[in-house]
Amino acid sequence: MKRFTISSLVAALTMIISACGAEAVPTMDPADVQFTAVAAAFTIVAETQAAVPTATPLPPTETASPTLPPTNTPMSLPTQATFTPVAASTAGGDPCATRVLSSPKGRETIIRIVNQTKVAVTVSMYLNETASHGECGYRYFTLAKSNDIVFTDLVQGCYNLWAWSDDPKGKFNSSGYGCINNPDKWTFAIRENFVKFE
Repeated sequence: MKRFTISSLVAALTMIISACGAEAVPTMDPADVQFTAVAAAFTIVAETQAAVPTATPLPPTETASPTLPPTNTPMSLPTQATFTPVAASTAGGDPCATRVLSSPKGRETIIRIVNQTKVAVTVSMYLNETASHGECGYRYFTLAKSNDIVFTDLVQGCYNLWAWSDDPKGKFNSSGYGCINNPDKWTFAIRENFVKFE
């Protein structure tokens, strides 16, 4: 019976000692995760835009006619090639990736964006392509702390907002999403952890 108790004690001490030497698994900072997500999103947009083919000019279709030699010896003419212009393809590219959202067409609405943080923020607002009018694009602006801006030249649709600050007093990165389906005034409230759609 004593042998069993001593063996149990030795096993328990071995587990305790080995557990004390184990290293803790480090956890990721939520801000690092958010910065990585935004960087990945911007990289995807940039790579998508870089992959869009450009319109390549085609050579002229006219060919010079050969001059006959001074003798009357008939000469066979070369076969002429014709070139058909091909439209540049946008397959696989996002047509909205570099489009500035100036004054889109569609059913109007009013959007207010409020900075509820205590630092200035940079905001990127993206209108997803609307099915009825094909409108889409970005707006990029900054807001002072505890400030707001009202847009009266936007249309109903689904918007993504990203807000971030590099201010040492409050670095953060947040995002939010909302769909607008009427002309009422809608609000996106920017906070350190998220952008709330109201």
